[in-house]
Amino acid sequence: MGVTRSYEIRTYGCQMNVHDSERLSGLLEDAGYVRAPKGADGADVVVFNTCAVRENADNRLYGNLGQLAPQKAARPGMQIAVGGCLAQKDRDTIVKKAPWVDVVFGTHNIGKLPVLLERARVLEEAQVEIAESLEAFPSTLPTRRESAYAAWVSISVGCNNTCTFCIVPALRGKEKDRRPGDILAEIEALVAEGVSEITLLGQNVNAYGSDIGDREAFSKLLRACGGIEGLERVRFTSPHPRDFTDDVIAAMAETPNVMPQLHMPLQSGSDTVLKAMRRSYRQERYLGIIEKVRAAMPDAAISTDIIVGFPGETDEDFEQTLHTVRASRFAQAFTFQYSKRPGTPAADMADQIPKAVVQERYERLAALQEEISWEENKKQVGRTLEVLVAEGEGRKDDATRRLSGRAPDNRLVHFTRPDEPVRPGDMVTVEITYAAPHHLLAEGPTRTVRRTRAGDAWEKRTAAPAERPKGVLLGLPTVGAPAPSPDPAPACGRD
Repeated sequence: MGVTRSYEIRTYGCQMNVHDSERLSGLLEDAGYVRAPKGADGADVVVFNTCAVRENADNRLYGNLGQLAPQKAARPGMQIAVGGCLAQKDRDTIVKKAPWVDVVFGTHNIGKLPVLLERARVLEEAQVEIAESLEAFPSTLPTRRESAYAAWVSISVGCNNTCTFCIVPALRGKEKDRRPGDILAEIEALVAEGVSEITLLGQNVNAYGSDIGDREAFSKLLRACGGIEGLERVRFTSPHPRDFTDDVIAAMAETPNVMPQLHMPLQSGSDTVLKAMRRSYRQERYLGIIEKVRAAMPDAAISTDIIVGFPGETDEDFEQTLHTVRASRFAQAFTFQYSKRPGTPAADMADQIPKAVVQERYERLAALQEEISWEENKKQVGRTLEVLVAEGEGRKDDATRRLSGRAPDNRLVHFTRPDEPVRPGDMVTVEITYAAPHHLLAEGPTRTVRRTRAGDAWEKRTAAPAERPKGVLLGLPTVGAPAPSPDPAPACGRD
């Protein structure tokens, strides 16, 4: 192309989209593009990796495209690409509504982005290419990871469920599993690069094995992760209660590097609503799983997703959700007001709930969960925890005094900056002195600092060899977000 072109990727939605964006970055850099600096205007290529789960997804995309239209008109050669779930859903509609878009690609053919950009540039016309099935498993593509010490590892794509509120299966396709050997080989390669924490990803992660004919494949995979030397923390998201079996609980409890953390979407505590949602479990089954998890791992932090105001939800149905929340004692809950999505069965259901009723229920649920989260966090006061120092989570108001990281159960911990140098990826041992609803505080001196290979990897990535000698401690950034996301959410559900 003659000159080096810069790119920017704007990601919306779930962890799967974040992981796909890392692949898109890797593909573009492999093709000779360079990443535009954060906050800089004027990237030569802007890529939108979209979500279609929430009702405002369309408005958000077209609003952003509209803001870029004058900039593109003033800059010949600038290109705009739209991919992800909304692109898979809307296809030709995007170019009709925003004719200045150069490339539209789907969830199954992200590997084609560099080719489509070049074709659009040469032919001077929009390229729309939507594959109907997966062309290559995403993990076979080059990657530019956002973190030096933590990584996503996709074990499956697609979903075989038919939840009436969810459009994802129609956009991501049926579940397709990777071979266990390929997954473990990728993890071993990541650990060799300095990664110490991995998060196993799937739209329905614990259904892993249905495509390869092994019902215990997921628990076997967790145990196999326990045998990888240098892998300190293993997490996964998001499981489905239907497939959450006793062998998975045993594998979590008995594998030291599988963290005592579980994100288990509830969606509703009402059996009537769960049936209307086509969620193949009921309140008793869900609470039974929670009870077994707590018996096997008393210190486990459990989080969830809940939808408020699903069509037909009565006051009694909502009270059953509140009851389930009280009984489950979630450390955290991601609560959503029901969002009608065209193309889903729920969109055409009778008894759509008035907005004011949904809002009132949402506020009651949020207040209850806030109270429970605070009470559960207070139980951590006095405990000594090993915290993985995180990049980009320091508090702006006291960044010189405090750093932040994640406890084994994924709770956010702000701790006093130790006297000795510490880097993202290193481990510190601290005593919790205070609890807030959404974070813990360790105000005393750090007990120990353990410098790790993950910290070495972060330092190597961030230090320009020509400018900084090896071993110089760099300042920790105080804004931004690490990858994987610190807040668990379903790989098919959060916008």
